[in-house]
Amino acid sequence: MLIVGIAGGTGCGKTTVVRKVIECFKQEEVALLPQDSYYRDNSQLPLEERQKLNFDHPDAIEWPLLIRHISELKAGRPIHQPIYSYLSCTRSADTILVEPRKVVIVEGILILTQKEVRDLLEIKVFVDADPDDRLARVIRRDLAERGRSAELVLNRYEKTVKPMHLEFIDPSKRYADVIIPQGGENKVGIRVLVSLIREHLNRKD
Repeated sequence: MLIVGIAGGTGCGKTTVVRKVIECFKQEEVALLPQDSYYRDNSQLPLEERQKLNFDHPDAIEWPLLIRHISELKAGRPIHQPIYSYLSCTRSADTILVEPRKVVIVEGILILTQKEVRDLLEIKVFVDADPDDRLARVIRRDLAERGRSAELVLNRYEKTVKPMHLEFIDPSKRYADVIIPQGGENKVGIRVLVSLIREHLNRKD
């Protein structure tokens, strides 16, 4: 089994990179573990308070659970991945059964900030993008998928997304084995990553 971590700032194009990488393999060969599924459950807070939470700070993630799940998959055991809703800012009672696969991709903005997570990753990737491009993607995504107004998105970007990126996410780039500039538009970078994954898998066979 090969554990691949793909990190990068909010709106950098990680999801596109992950999708394009997964498309290069058979469905039964790859499992995806999104960091976003491991946001702490905040159902004890009023909705108004939940919507003010800083989702770009490492403390927002339940790291022990994510680390345990990566370790379980690495040991060949299935896990029950949480389901998190950005609309309600709560974790569902339901879970997703994730079976061990040849490749497990752990994806999220903060995964390279945690040494315990980095130690479980065999390939560490950072998807980089221009700040203006990231902001444009964040606005489009949050309007369409997370029920936020443009004003709310911009306020959140200035107050939490940008400062957290500078404090935690961008510095974690130094831990990456591979940096893919221009996000999902970098076809060469994605081909290099896919080749690297295949090379590791062939070495393990």
